[in-house]
Amino acid sequence: MSVTSEPISDIDGLPWWRHKSLWILLLLGFSSGIPLYLIFSSLSLWLREAGVERSAVTFFSWAALGYSFKFIWAPLVDKLPLPVLSGMLGRRRAWLLLSQIAVISSIVWMAMSDPQQSLLVMALAAVALGFAAATQDIVIDALRIELDSRRIQALLSSTYVAGYRVGMIVSGAGALYLAQGFGSTTEFYSYEAWRNTYLCMALLMLVGVVTTLLINESDSSSESDAYPYATQDYVRFLLVFVVSISAFVAVFSYLPEAPVLFSGYAQLVFSFCFTALALGLALLSMFLVARTSLRLGLANRQLVDESYIQPLADFLHRYGRLAIWVLLLVGFYRVSDIVLGVIANVFYQDMGYSKAEIASVSKTFGVVMTITGAFLGGFLVLKYGVMRILMLGGVLVALTNLLFMVLANSDADIVLLAAVIAADNMSGGIATATFIAWLSSLTNVSFTATQYAIFSSLMTLFPKLLGGYSGTIVEAIGYSSFFLIASLLGVPVVWLIYFLSKSLELEDPASG
Repeated sequence: MSVTSEPISDIDGLPWWRHKSLWILLLLGFSSGIPLYLIFSSLSLWLREAGVERSAVTFFSWAALGYSFKFIWAPLVDKLPLPVLSGMLGRRRAWLLLSQIAVISSIVWMAMSDPQQSLLVMALAAVALGFAAATQDIVIDALRIELDSRRIQALLSSTYVAGYRVGMIVSGAGALYLAQGFGSTTEFYSYEAWRNTYLCMALLMLVGVVTTLLINESDSSSESDAYPYATQDYVRFLLVFVVSISAFVAVFSYLPEAPVLFSGYAQLVFSFCFTALALGLALLSMFLVARTSLRLGLANRQLVDESYIQPLADFLHRYGRLAIWVLLLVGFYRVSDIVLGVIANVFYQDMGYSKAEIASVSKTFGVVMTITGAFLGGFLVLKYGVMRILMLGGVLVALTNLLFMVLANSDADIVLLAAVIAADNMSGGIATATFIAWLSSLTNVSFTATQYAIFSSLMTLFPKLLGGYSGTIVEAIGYSSFFLIASLLGVPVVWLIYFLSKSLELEDPASG
């Protein structure tokens, strides 16, 4: 881990703000940030106003599991050409445009679904949005790593986080303001208000579409030999993928829900383990179907090997016996803030804050603090190296989560809310930007999309599975105990960072 002596204002011979890639990532980050709150917090308030139970609201967070399983189809983004679009736009931009169109379509589908009348249709639309948004993220993550040198990755990560958080302001605070302005409140639910709100969000996705059409492909993503196989090989590859995914969906859909055999905490743990087992069985069925298809010669083995086996083998070869510890840190670094974030909006509402106050403090002021923290984290990484700031972010996130216990035991106080949000979001911004830079440093440019998709999927899989039970946990133990547990989840993370900083000689992404 090195400490750079190069002036922070001058990177690769240019002032940091003159790097074109930073502005591209700002706009694409905005496009990437729009869908997230439309699946999480804004949707949770819509469902609550529609009269959906709190436990069911947090279960909707699982609609975003597409983010956690995107590594499964990331190789398609790396290897599969799109008819007409790939030839016109290039390898990355073709997939980016397709995913953005899918995001817009899914948001419109959600807008046309009233949860009071068709909760299942709303759930399907949310799943479709999660899948499309995760695909967009796969491409943007690959572009971010390929657009500029590793020396500037920390600032690229910060700029991406800034754009992402602005998108979250729009789909979080903006959606709440619009829904209230269109006439939907806690006392009076209006489906038309939420429909119009989501249609406005779909319209804002055009920012990403325009950016995609105006930028150029990076040199590493526009290689002439990017698609060396025959068209029939790619078609067969896609068909095997579709059949395998269908097996996963079929098995997971037809497995029963966890039976009620215990009470209290025991039932909660049992339900979580039962769901994890169901996911494991569905993944196993997908693997067996894919393996059988290969044995039958339904897909080109070399293409499959390059898509799935080689990226993983490359990572294991480079990190050896430390690979498992690296993956553990990837999987658990964000567990504390993600688990807390799923229930945050409902918590604010239960504590007596209005939708306008939540929008102003949590979604606007809070996101500004996150952006500030992200840029602070990016510059700190340039000066002190990634592992030190990774440790700082992990410690701050764990400590600031304890502040929510104070909030839970106080009357509604807008100043106290702002103070807690400021501390929590600034620490989260530092942690997130640094973590993205660290994940980027783990990837091999030969397998950019697939390897980063594996890392980013892993970093949200367990937190989101656990976060799906956050409403149930709160109902069982209360908010104060829940926030204490969320904070304690960060303790093993701090130990992992300490262990790896001593054991792993990792090239600083800021100096590569």
